[in-house]
Amino acid sequence: MPRLGRLLRWALLAFAGVFLLGMVGLGVLYYLVAPKLPDVETLRNVEMQEPMYVYARDGRLMGLFGETRRYPIAIEAVPDRLKKAFIAIEDSRFYHHHGVDFKGVFRAVWLLATTDNKRVPGGSTITQQVARQFFLSSEYSYTRKLAEMLLAMRMERELSKDEIFELYLNKSFFGNRAYGVAAAAEFYYGKKLDQLTLDEMASLAGIPKFPSSGNPLSNPERAKQRRDYILDRMTDLRFITPAEAANAKAAPMHATPHERPVEVYAPYVAEMVRQEMVARYGAEALTKGYHVTTTIDAVLQTAADQAIRDGLAVYDRRHGWHGVEKHFELPAQDDAATARARLANIAPQAGQLPAVVLGVSDTQVRLVLGDGTQIELGPNQGWGDKSPASLVKRGDMVRVQRVTAAAAPDQPQAAPSYKLDQLPRAQAALVSLEPSNGALRALSGGFSFAGNKFNRATQARRQPGSSFKPFVYAAAFERGYNPASIVLDAPVVFKDRRGHLWRPQNDTGNFAGPMRLREAMVQSRNLVSVRLLDAIGVDFARKYISQFGFDQEQLPPNLSMSLGTASLTPLSMARGYAVFANGGFRITPWFIDEVKDRDGAIVFKEKPAVACRECGPRANGSIATPASNVVDGFDLGPAGGATAPVAATAEDKPKPTAVPPTSSADMVLAPRAIDDRTAYQIVSMLRDVVQRGTGTAAKVLEREDIGGKTGSTNDHRDAWFSGVGGPLVTTVWVGRDGFESLGYREYGGKAALPIWIDYMRVALKDQPLAVNEPPQGMVKVAVGANGALVPSETGGVLEWVKHEDLERMQAYVDYGPEETMPAEESFDIF
Repeated sequence: MPRLGRLLRWALLAFAGVFLLGMVGLGVLYYLVAPKLPDVETLRNVEMQEPMYVYARDGRLMGLFGETRRYPIAIEAVPDRLKKAFIAIEDSRFYHHHGVDFKGVFRAVWLLATTDNKRVPGGSTITQQVARQFFLSSEYSYTRKLAEMLLAMRMERELSKDEIFELYLNKSFFGNRAYGVAAAAEFYYGKKLDQLTLDEMASLAGIPKFPSSGNPLSNPERAKQRRDYILDRMTDLRFITPAEAANAKAAPMHATPHERPVEVYAPYVAEMVRQEMVARYGAEALTKGYHVTTTIDAVLQTAADQAIRDGLAVYDRRHGWHGVEKHFELPAQDDAATARARLANIAPQAGQLPAVVLGVSDTQVRLVLGDGTQIELGPNQGWGDKSPASLVKRGDMVRVQRVTAAAAPDQPQAAPSYKLDQLPRAQAALVSLEPSNGALRALSGGFSFAGNKFNRATQARRQPGSSFKPFVYAAAFERGYNPASIVLDAPVVFKDRRGHLWRPQNDTGNFAGPMRLREAMVQSRNLVSVRLLDAIGVDFARKYISQFGFDQEQLPPNLSMSLGTASLTPLSMARGYAVFANGGFRITPWFIDEVKDRDGAIVFKEKPAVACRECGPRANGSIATPASNVVDGFDLGPAGGATAPVAATAEDKPKPTAVPPTSSADMVLAPRAIDDRTAYQIVSMLRDVVQRGTGTAAKVLEREDIGGKTGSTNDHRDAWFSGVGGPLVTTVWVGRDGFESLGYREYGGKAALPIWIDYMRVALKDQPLAVNEPPQGMVKVAVGANGALVPSETGGVLEWVKHEDLERMQAYVDYGPEETMPAEESFDIF
């Protein structure tokens, strides 16, 4: 045999041997890898990680929670040119291969064999990338590559091309926490997919290859080169014309970060929703694309935040400039850029921008803001009536407020100006809810969530002071007292078993002697509350007051409770006042109305317990049924009741209760906490507090249906106002986080009530007046100066009282001279 023939035969045998060994090796790898491959059928029901959306009741966005930005989109909603941009750069034969592009594979093998590179481009189709994204790691190995190819071929058998392409577009990472092309379009350009221009589409298509180092923000030059290359590829593939490519290339790189706009600023509520959703559904609540609709009213929430900011600003101006926030040592050679770097981790708060003072002249102060803007403040832009030059020096970190003058309609917007400002030392919280069902309509936990995420509305336990007195009065009314009962406002001393003495005082330091409970509430007399609690018993009062929703263990087991020494949250106080406003029912505050999944299916729908005045018995077990005897012009109450003379006319009698509406079968009724007649009496007294007591500033609202109670604590550490009006109950607290004093004479009526007024001015706009009609089972009586019943024609004060209280109308409780001191067993505070 010729030599050439023998060589050819040996070459063929060698090739066959190598081929056979290769096939054996591939077979071994296949049987090692194939059984471990996941089921690609699971991709039909894959759930992309998607953030949680939180909305106000009108559907406006309140917050987004989740580590990733992703808004999954159907392939039908992706513009054709955007799809072609990805195909041009990632896999031009996508719609022609069966998962693996063998031409690309051979090209990659050739590059491996002819170059020193360990990693070479090419060889991965869009289908392979999807297989790697969902099932495989980023490890670079031949085993992983084989698994990727096998999975890709399986995927092509199980899924359509469009299904695979949709998975790719929604799964790919585009940098800056943006996953999926829809999130990328919104973040880089602030647009929906159908609003993108050709150059923007090409720019997005170039990001997944280098999502961190080559996106249009981190490296615009590199992103532009890749964009232009993609446009050339689209031209070569005849997806676009050369003229279209040239126009797109001429467009400058213009990507800027766009966070999804929050339409309703309610960070404290949004955080409450996040915590509640995680508690209900676990950590995956932030990745499953839940849409949570809250009970928050957008208009009222905005009003609450503004009222707190304005109220604290007014409080702060009363107490003057308290110094710069921080000081940095700025060497003489430090310029504005160096000084600006000091502000990197200091956030704006409630519109107050941090700034560093660069220099001070006789009348001017030069500063730099966190964004590098340099500004100057003149003598009229300081704090109060002081020039800023007299308050700061170089290196001081201060706050400035942006002030934009209103321009005429035909004039361009004036350049912004600034004034010196400061963060208030005090904090505040506001809670507003519907007493009929407990739905939160507005909640603010402080001056600025950016400054401190501590939610004072739900987490801060502070002493409510005199705003707690209505609960004590309600307990007394359960024991037979009424608004006309007489109690002595005079000095009294209590002694406990260890000999400790307690001499409670009125805020005014004076004493009024015997007075009606209505007047004691209006004037907020401490000694009357103390004597009243002592008369009915602390143990009874604690049990009774716990029915308002308070934890009995948090109510002091001593007479100090009458002055509001319990540590309570503003939310719990609003809940307690709701019992008065809704006729005696204990509601549970709630703020999540509905939860939907990413497909729009309802996962949860709240069914709150509703206060129903016409449903169920009173707290004492009696049914509210009308019963009265009218003899010779005197209403003697129910048959068998009292026989004292009582004034009564047709218009004086309680109006008949309306026929209760047919309730839904699934309606949940709130439990009755107190007698509806007691609730009526307390609301009547709260309205008097506004008309002629410590809350008279609220008369500016010019409504007859508002009422409430101020509250202050020792050394003016806390200021409160809780009140009712229209369809809402609202509580405002003002204090300092460190329990320092708010300052001299900073009572609830001065520090908290103005915030309540500003909020309620918005909340009550166009709202009808809330009626407070006496319930059935009450009679209108005339009461003399000593608390005894008198005929109406002889004078006296008219009051509505429970019919069973007529025989036990109380005279005042007189402890006599100071030498006779009742013992208080558990005195442990004063």
